[in-house]
Amino acid sequence: MSQQRRGLGKGLGALIPTGPIVDGPGTTSAPANGSAGETGPKPIAGAYFREVPLAAIVPNPRQPRKVFDDEALKELAESIREVGLLQPIVVRPVGGGEYELIMGERRWRACKQVGLDPVPAIVRNTQDDELLRDALIENLQRQELNPLEEAAAYQQLLDDFQATHDQLAKKLGRSRSHITNTLRLLKLPSEVQLHVAAGTRVTAGHARALLGLDSAEEQIKLAKRIVAELLSVRAVEEIVSMGSAQAAVKKPVRERQTPKPTAPGLTHLADRLSDHFETKVKVDLGRRKGRIVVEFATIDDLERIIGTMAPDAARAMREAEN
Repeated sequence: MSQQRRGLGKGLGALIPTGPIVDGPGTTSAPANGSAGETGPKPIAGAYFREVPLAAIVPNPRQPRKVFDDEALKELAESIREVGLLQPIVVRPVGGGEYELIMGERRWRACKQVGLDPVPAIVRNTQDDELLRDALIENLQRQELNPLEEAAAYQQLLDDFQATHDQLAKKLGRSRSHITNTLRLLKLPSEVQLHVAAGTRVTAGHARALLGLDSAEEQIKLAKRIVAELLSVRAVEEIVSMGSAQAAVKKPVRERQTPKPTAPGLTHLADRLSDHFETKVKVDLGRRKGRIVVEFATIDDLERIIGTMAPDAARAMREAEN
């Protein structure tokens, strides 16, 4: 059996139940993991997740795409070799233990190149794409995923179900910029993606800051520094603003000196707030009072921060706009 990575997560596969014991056209048996609670994913009628052997999958004869770019396919295969398949394919059972591809032929071909077997898949009995898409979006609201699983789920909804950024934002109650910025995490080198998924001090905020660097080599180098030196998001943003991680290696970043008195733990508190809100936060303490300054870049960014601070207030703002 292949020793390829199974994946950091299962993307949309994390949002639906595992399959029934017996599968095939017309199967109605209950999912193996039963019904989910209020905070977990809800069972989706006519669809479930399982790993399917490569040899049991046949391509869709009605696939409109006939030409696949070899270079792009090699890049996808290399990504799967490094971090696994984040976005499961979508298949339907056709009897005799075989499955026909519905969505994801590029992913299936890339898995064959690297020998990833079996392949994570959503097995679908229903033929209604819109119902499956909406059910997956609903479960995305209920299930807590790591940033890369979330990004992979967004990308698969965009690719396989023709969803749009605006559509996802409205369905999920999140800003369009949050959707867009989360999707950008998939552009990071696989080594950095592994750090983000493992939660080894490289948060989504750190990852977005790393995207400001020009090369994958610089991104990997700075990610290692984040883990080794426990750098805050603010510190990483300062390093990136210098132009390159290489310059930062020669000149370590120092905390800005201020003549104002600093209470014990105040800098640490500012760093924690910066990590939580994924933006630069200043905490100043004067003789009689203090203040917290939260920076934002755009209105969408401000809405994201308010949504983190006070979800009810953010929801009221969106309803007022509509």
